[in-house]
Amino acid sequence: MKQNTIIAAGHCCLDVIPTFTAQGGGDLVPGKLIDVGPAVLAPGGSVSNVGLALHHLGAPVRLLGKIGDDAFGRILLDLYAQVEPDLVTGMITGPGETTSYSVVLSQPHQDRIFLHCPGANHTFSAADLASGDLTNAAILHFGYPPLMRGMYQENGAELARILHIARARGLVTSLDMARPDPASEAGQVDWSAILRAVLPVVDAFFPSIEEILFMIDRVRYEQLRNQYGDDHLIAGVDGALLETVAGQLIAWGAALVGLKLGDQGLYLRTTTDVERMQSLALRQTALAGPGWQGRSLLAPCCQVAVAGTTGAGDTTIAGFLHGLLQGGPPAEILRGAVAVGACSVEHIDATSGIPSWQQVQRRLHTGWPTMPTRLALPGWAWDSATSIWRGPADHGVVDASAI
Repeated sequence: MKQNTIIAAGHCCLDVIPTFTAQGGGDLVPGKLIDVGPAVLAPGGSVSNVGLALHHLGAPVRLLGKIGDDAFGRILLDLYAQVEPDLVTGMITGPGETTSYSVVLSQPHQDRIFLHCPGANHTFSAADLASGDLTNAAILHFGYPPLMRGMYQENGAELARILHIARARGLVTSLDMARPDPASEAGQVDWSAILRAVLPVVDAFFPSIEEILFMIDRVRYEQLRNQYGDDHLIAGVDGALLETVAGQLIAWGAALVGLKLGDQGLYLRTTTDVERMQSLALRQTALAGPGWQGRSLLAPCCQVAVAGTTGAGDTTIAGFLHGLLQGGPPAEILRGAVAVGACSVEHIDATSGIPSWQQVQRRLHTGWPTMPTRLALPGWAWDSATSIWRGPADHGVVDASAI
């Protein structure tokens, strides 16, 4: 196994993506026939999206997900092997279990609709991770615990065990979420309690703003949802809310918090706790510099023609994690992360549009324009040299070259 491997663990599935015309096919209503094109079969879920994006970027990566011994499982393994045969070596097959799949309805100019079967993801456990080889791994990224029953039962105890195993082996731990159906079992659990139990062993936490408001501030979430609708909730988010939410997650134990903001980019908040940052820097030397402590930064998205948004958040995380392995100041890594996410949405699936890290950097250095920022950011400062917003809570150095 290569040095500095990133393990992409957690939820995996097979995505079945019908293709729509440029007109979008109209509203999805009962009794209506909508003409669609050929279906795209693509690896889905956090394991696939983050893992394959990292592979395309050039990072050594290992996939650790659980599938069933069925036709969808064989298709999923074959899709991985077509990218790189060695990627399938860490996958776990549960005898008699069902492979997870999603039907992804991604119409032009509309947010996605998912029909999802969790399958074998529900039985993933710490024993599955412990059976994997963590030798020479640098980072464990675990994605979508709300879609995995074993990860949210018993107050997240199994998820905490997984993260403790990784930390004990000297890995940086990274965690991403998914927003559960409010009426589902996962939608009824106390996510604030789970996060308070888990975040002390999470180094980097990457929820979307919608996911985290649903989990820790349901009243605010419902207010924004009622006012702006599910598809446009981000319209009610401002800079003060970003700093408040991220600050709470830092207080609960995370060292770095990245809030995904859809087409408004990626917000990064880092701890001011010297000991917490030093502990993380011992496991990832790229974070040893003073430029990482006490930061509050927002990187707008890069302008692209959007073909589909499936996996955009996951691929943005992949860009961030790859940037950590490469090293550099936080502004540079943030810009690289949103650039990778932008490459993703230029294609209908999550990862086929991801180029090498060097190609991403070349595109950035040619002056790739950013999306207009619609969020209200009173008291924030725009740094034109880095194309980054600095929040009032930012404790970083003033010199733009170091942010």
